[in-house]
This record gives sequence, structure tokens and C-alpha cells, in this order.
Amino acid sequence: MTSMLAMHRFKLTGLLITANTGLLLHLLAGEIKPVADWDWLDIAGEGGSALLLLTWLGLLLKSRPAGYVTNLLFMGLACLFFSLFMDTVDEFVALPDAVTWDGWLESGPMPIGFILMTLGIFHWHQEQLAINEQMRNRERVFREHRQFDKLTPLGDANYLRAQLQLTLADAAAQQQPVSLIMLDMNAFSRVNREYGYAEGDRLLQVLTQLMLLNLRTHDLLCRLAGDRFVIILPHTGERQAQILAEELEQAVRSLAYKSRAQGERLELSASVVALMARDEDPATLLERMNIAMARTKQNLTVRYG
Repeated sequence: MTSMLAMHRFKLTGLLITANTGLLLHLLAGEIKPVADWDWLDIAGEGGSALLLLTWLGLLLKSRPAGYVTNLLFMGLACLFFSLFMDTVDEFVALPDAVTWDGWLESGPMPIGFILMTLGIFHWHQEQLAINEQMRNRERVFREHRQFDKLTPLGDANYLRAQLQLTLADAAAQQQPVSLIMLDMNAFSRVNREYGYAEGDRLLQVLTQLMLLNLRTHDLLCRLAGDRFVIILPHTGERQAQILAEELEQAVRSLAYKSRAQGERLELSASVVALMARDEDPATLLERMNIAMARTKQNLTVRYG
């Protein structure tokens, strides 16, 4: 709960202020009803629904990273909560007949909330479809001899070498280019050291989903080892591979990842290299990529000390 409040404190503070403003308006304009006039059925129904919406809000903010879809879902749930909260307050406070704005507070946010929730669920659905499509295509195209990494839903190093062998043979037969991208996180050991290995594992899982969303359906992403990933790009020349590599590097740099414990954003970056396969076997090609990555890392160390 602490990390959730830290990550989304502005959203939660805004909702708290709005709800209390509505309550204060009712108290200033009306008077408390006698207990005998309280409708306990309405209080239980409307108040219980409002509490359930608060629970949904908590689960939403705890399970999803900040972003456009999360904001839509939050605003939709917040409008529904506010509307039900005002309905509940109306059961305790009697307003003069001249007051008409209470109807707007009780009913106005409800349709807005449903519209925002519908938009949020739609985009959430599209987001999940993109991830599912990536995984479904990988299962269909690379079904045989699949070996999974223990942490991420990706092929491991052995699976990478086996599929690279098949892809290179197929490309040679069709006289089509094959390129590879290698991505290695910068200063990843600092995440494990300062935030713990569980946070590092969670970050790798988030990065996996991020890369899958930024790849094409026929590309194959594998985890080579640790925080190093390799992507096989069939029918792709080196220039196009470099463009894809730059897009992945920018996606990692722009990721608004927040730690689970403190809720602070981690500044992330990755070293990325892209090479086109020559007339070579998988071991030689991977060795050439590792050498290129080592040079990139060395230049990064020299540049930033």
C-alpha cells in the first residue's frame, strides 16, 4: 500500500479533496437528518458500492504502471465513486428544496465515469491483444523444441541458438537477409543492489512486455542471459535493424518504471547493437554481437566515466 500511495499520491489526493468538497457543500447547505429518517437499505447499497469502487481503485493503481490507460480507468472509477459517495451523503444530510445542484453532483459524474471506463477498458483490451498476438505468433512460428526462460515468457539461450540455426538456413535458401539486435541494460546490477533481486526480476518482466509491444509479429525475442536480450529479425537488412534498435533504446529510456517499495521512478537506459548476419554459423554470429556489445559498453564507460 505504501508504494501505491507514493506512485499515485496526486491522483488519490485529488479524489480525496473532491469527495470532501462535495461533503462540505452538503453540510454547509443543509442539516443532518434524524436517525429515524435514515434509509438503511440505501445507505448499505450506495455506501457499500462506493467502498467497493475504492477497493477497485486500489487494486488498479497497485497492479498497473502509470500511463494513459491507467489514467482513463482511474478517472472513470473516480467519477463513479464520487457519484455514489454523493448519493450516500444525501442519505444523511437534508437539503432545502431550493438547492438543485445536488442532483448534478449525484448523477452528473455517473455517465462520464462510464464513458471513461469504457475507453480505458477498450485501450486495455487493445494493449492485451497486442501482447497476446506477439506470443501467439511466436508459439505458432517457433513451436518446435521450445525452451522457456525461467523468469520471462521467452526462449532461453539454447532455444535462441536452435532457432537462429533454423532461421539462418532458411534465409540462405531464400537468399533473404537476417539481422540480429542485442539489448543489454545499463547499470542493471545497481537495481539489484539497491532495490533487491525481486525488483530486478520484476523490471526484467516489464522490459520483456515493453519490447514485445515494440517488435513486429515475425520477430523473435529471447533472453540470452541476465539482463541481455537478443532479437532475431528475419528478412531484415542491417539498416532497418538499426532503426528498430534505436526505437527499442528510446522505448527503454522513456519507460516510466517505478520501484515497488519506494514508488520512485528509475532512470533506465540500454545499450543496443544491430548486425546483419554474414555467411556464418550461430556461434560465430553471437560472438560477433557480444564483441560489438562489449565495445559499446566500453565507449559508454569512457564517455560517462
